[in-house]
Order: sequence, then C-alpha cells, then structure tokens
Amino acid sequence: MKEKLKRLLEKDPLLKPYEKILARRIEKIQNMENRLTQRKMSLADFASGHEYFGIHFRDNHWIIREWAPNATAIYLLGEFTGWRETPSFSLNRLDNEGVWEIRLPADTLSHGQLYRLRIHWPGGSGDRIPAYTRRVLQDPDTLIFNAQVWFPPKPYQWKYPDFIGSQDPPLIYEAHVGMAQEEEKIGTYDEFTENILPRIIKAGYNTLQLMAVQEHPYYGSFGYHVSSFFAATSRFGTPCALKRLIDTAHGYGLRVIMDIVHSHAVSNEVEGLSRFDGTPYQYFHDGPRGRHDAWDSRCFDYGKYQVLHFLLSNCRFWLDEYRVDGFRFDGITSMLYLHHGLGKAFTSYEHYFDESVDEDALTYLALANKVIHQVRPHAVTVAEDVSGMPGLAVPLSEGGIGFDYRFAMGVPDYWIRLTKEIRDEDWPMGDLYCELTNRRQDEKTISYAESHDQALVGDQTLIFRLIGSAMYEHMQIDDNHPAVDRGLALIKMIRLITLATAGDGYLNFMGNEFGHPEWIDFPSQANQWSYKYARRQWHLVDDPSFKYHLLAKFDHDMISLAKTYRLLAGTGPRLLCEHSGDKVIAFERAGLVFAFNFHPSRSHVGYRFQTIPGKYRMILNSDAPEYGGHGRLDPEQCHFTIAEKENSRTRHMLSLYLPTRTVVVLEPASLPSRKN
Repeated sequence: MKEKLKRLLEKDPLLKPYEKILARRIEKIQNMENRLTQRKMSLADFASGHEYFGIHFRDNHWIIREWAPNATAIYLLGEFTGWRETPSFSLNRLDNEGVWEIRLPADTLSHGQLYRLRIHWPGGSGDRIPAYTRRVLQDPDTLIFNAQVWFPPKPYQWKYPDFIGSQDPPLIYEAHVGMAQEEEKIGTYDEFTENILPRIIKAGYNTLQLMAVQEHPYYGSFGYHVSSFFAATSRFGTPCALKRLIDTAHGYGLRVIMDIVHSHAVSNEVEGLSRFDGTPYQYFHDGPRGRHDAWDSRCFDYGKYQVLHFLLSNCRFWLDEYRVDGFRFDGITSMLYLHHGLGKAFTSYEHYFDESVDEDALTYLALANKVIHQVRPHAVTVAEDVSGMPGLAVPLSEGGIGFDYRFAMGVPDYWIRLTKEIRDEDWPMGDLYCELTNRRQDEKTISYAESHDQALVGDQTLIFRLIGSAMYEHMQIDDNHPAVDRGLALIKMIRLITLATAGDGYLNFMGNEFGHPEWIDFPSQANQWSYKYARRQWHLVDDPSFKYHLLAKFDHDMISLAKTYRLLAGTGPRLLCEHSGDKVIAFERAGLVFAFNFHPSRSHVGYRFQTIPGKYRMILNSDAPEYGGHGRLDPEQCHFTIAEKENSRTRHMLSLYLPTRTVVVLEPASLPSRKN
C-alpha cells in the first residue's frame, strides 16, 4: 500500500495534504477485495454470479436461483403453469443468506417460453422479473414485460473468438442502435450490422461505443434507466443478433465497448430491482439515500457484498457472453458523491476528500476495473465524470481507481458556451486553447466537441446552433447562404482543433460527422409518440446535391490524418502562437503544424510564427472545395521557414496565408509524404 501511495503522490504532489485519506481508500479497496475473495480465489472468479444465479440448463435439468433474503415464498410462473402459483413450481430456500432455488426436469421448460417470479414477503407479494435474467420481452399489446427462456438449439458460433483489436488510441463512434436507421421506427441489431457498421468503418473510426444495450422499460430514457442488467434489450432484436453485430465489427477490426449503467437503476418494481423482495434496501440504500430524486431512480448500496457480487458479475457477464471490448461507465459523478454532483462546482481538491464522497462507490469502481482487466487485459474502460476526481484513470498498481481513460467533459460544455453566448469575433483564443488542453497530465483523457448529450431535445447540436433554421432550406450544394457558409467553416475547425488537442482519444456521436441537422427526441406523449427525431437521416450525406457529404469527407480525412500520423499516441500539443485579436491559434503536434484562423472577416497574409526550421507542405486545409470551402489556398504550395535575428538569437518563422475561418495543417517536407 505504501508503494501505491508513493506513486500516486509522485504523479500529483497536490494530493499530499490528503495522504491519510488516500491511504484509507487504498486500504479499503484491498480489504474489500480480501473480504469478497476470502483470499481463496481471484476477484474475476468471484465475479461469476451470473453462472450461479438466474436460469441454467445443466445435467439435463433446469436450475433457477435468485437472491431474495426477505422473501417468505417464491413461485415460478409462466405459460407452463397457466400463470398461476403451483406447488410444484415453488422455489426452496437454501440458506440464511436468502438464496432460493428450483430444479426442474428437462421437458418442463423450452426455448422461447415466457416466465416471471411471484415473490411473497411479510405483509405482501408481487410479480418480479428475475434479477439475473438474460432475456426480457415486452408484449406489444399489453405492454407487460416477462422474462424469456433463451436457450436456442443452435447457439451463436463466434467467427472471431480471439479478437483483441488494435491498441491504438481510441477514435470512438458513439451510436444508438434503435435510432441509427432512417425509418421512423426502432432499428434493429441486424439493420445496424448491415447498414451502419460499413459507414463507421468507411469513416475511419476504430472503436464503436454502443448505447442503451442493457434492458430498459422506457425507450425514451436513452437506455439509462436499466431494469434487467444481464439482458440485452430485446427491442433491438435477439441476443444472437447482438452477438453477430459485435462479431462482425470485430471482423472489421473494430473494437466494441458498451455503456454500462451501474450508477443507478430504474424505480420500476415489476420490471426492475426496486423492492424486489419487498424491502426498499435489498440492492439499494434505505431511506432518502436510496433514491435519486433528480433522475427518479434507485441508488445502489456499494457497501453490500451481495450488491458488489451482482455488479461485478455484471461486468464479467458482458465480457464473457457478448465479448465486448470494454465499457464506458455512465454517471460516475452521481456515484461518487452523496449530492450526486448536482449544482456543485468542483473548484478545490477539498471537494474530492470531504464527507460527501461515497468511498464505497469508489471502492466498487476500483474492483470493477480489476475484474474487467483480469478477464480481458486489453479491455478499455472509460469514466464519465464531470467532477475531475483525481486518480480515476490512474492504474490500480499506482494507487488509482484503474480506468484506462476519462472523458474531458469540460470541452463540449465550453463549445456550447462559446457558440451560444459569445459572438465568434469575440472568442478568446487563450481561454479556448487552455480549455482544450486543461486536463490531468497523469491520466489519459478522451475529448469530444459534442456527444449525444449535446443533441438531446431542449439543446442543439453545434452545427444547428451555428447555422440555425437556414439548415432547412439552404444546404443545397449551389446555395451560398452566409449562415451555412459560416457554420460549415466553424464546425470543421471546432472538430479538428478538438481532435488535434485531445489527450489520448476522441469521440463522435453518430451523424455529427456529417452535421446531422436535427436534435434527438424519443417518442413520448409530448410528441404524440413520434419517431421523427429518433432516427438518423443518412440520405442527406448520401445525396451529392446537399453539402452534408462535404463535411463527411472532411471528417474522414481528419480521422485519417490522426491515424496516419499517430497524432494522439505521443505527447500533447506544443503552442506556437496564440493571438485573440487576430483569432489565431497555432501549435505543433506529432511533427505537424496546425494553424487556425477563427477570424470571421480578416484573412491574414504573411502571418508569422516561430517553429522548427525547414520546408513544409500542406496536407489538409478546411478551405478546400472538396470540404465545402472557397479554395483560397494552393494545395501544392510549399512553405519555407525564414531565419530571423532577434538580439543574439535566431528564430525560424513560418509565414502563411491564413484565410478567414480556416485551418491549415502542414508537415515537414523532409519526411516522406504520408498524405493519402
């Protein structure tokens, strides 16, 4: 423990005043691991509750087990019992821990049958979907949910069972299967496999992040109100179809990570875990602490070993059963603090070490990362935390919590503030560069200009905020509307500067690569259950008569540049020039020079800044006609640095023509050209 603490303090000396608290947290993690494993097994072996609980067919028998300590009786109901309580389908209590079991002959159940549990407790009873069920169906007419026996005669055969994937920095394509299709309906896993995966590969991204995979009763929750943690949502198709999607992605060389929601659970009682055995505190905290009022959901008790068994097993289940390549952990800020981060400005280190921190949640996250990396050493874990809690993306061996990456969540918030509140002629270049590069240097981060969060109804995508209603009538290829011209120029610059200054990875939400014009609004009573805004209009990017394909072309070449030059694999950017009056930012990274002129009306002729001496050639410029630009730059032009004496020193200056709202990327001509 002392060695771990020493390494953590070496990484961040500002943690020194909190040394005792950090020591306690490290010790707590180790003690909990010892408690769970009894020092007799690995943590990964402990995290195998999904192989014990739930429904299984073994030794020519069906075995069903559930944990319900407050239950007085449990009955299995289904089509095979006429949905009535039957003594022969009564579960037996095995121990004082509250484990219940029933064993049935092989011919009792069959693939596809529907079932549920009826649980009795002191003073009441209720129907429940089993906590560990792997398949849930909703009746389209009655809207009632039931578990389904899922043991197909021919299980899915993996084509790429040993897939590891590239370990290059993640270039993430965030996607939602249900809204990925063009039609006004819920899309399927199969449609995504056939129609969307090829688009992602063509765009150049190397990691797919799937949203809303875990079963959730309300489609409009975006998948964040989970009810059945071990069930892939059936509204997109079958488990085999999801496996085929992931397997096909692996065939393309694409890593697949999924959103995993362990920060809270849906409040539903029949479909979810709330009051599963009649008590409000079986999986969750009792009283107000067990409720997240802002999200109308339940908060897990991470101090209970049975809850840890459930959640850690859930991590392993998705790795084992669906062969995902990692997870984006949702809502970590809400987990880490008793105030859930609501209305809290994290302006001091003190906020990370006061009494509001839920150290049980911190312990769980560390153990989850250990399980995941024991089972799959090359797995990718990403923390979604807005608070900036130190150590989240520091390895466990160095005193951290063990995530591989954390999101730079301040970046999209800053872009919203700039585009919403400040005229671009007043954008402060120094503040912008600082925000783009402001991150913990001892932790890997993933940047993005916008994710699904910025596209939800009530907000606007960046391009819609830049262009406004002109997007509806002036995106034709021969229409030179000034609002569209401004928006296209700025969105290219915003996306490239976010990628080029990113720490260790980059994320894009589906459709944003071509400037999808609409927000996201899932069907609800408020919109008469319409799917109009819960889809992606791919025909826009496929139609050459619109300008969307020009943005897609720029995004493709931007991503290609990042991969070709290994932009995110080395050190971060080195600032060369920043001038708020001129609206210019220039920096060097991976041997390339990036020069941005955000000025709305002033093109700079012979703009000079210091850099490494030599000859440079242009490899990308956002003003090129193929990207919807004005073609004001000669793509074949080379640039030579100019030696300039200043006192007794010699400076080597680049002199560039920087058109308005344009970014230029140069590479040293002394290197063999890697331009496609």
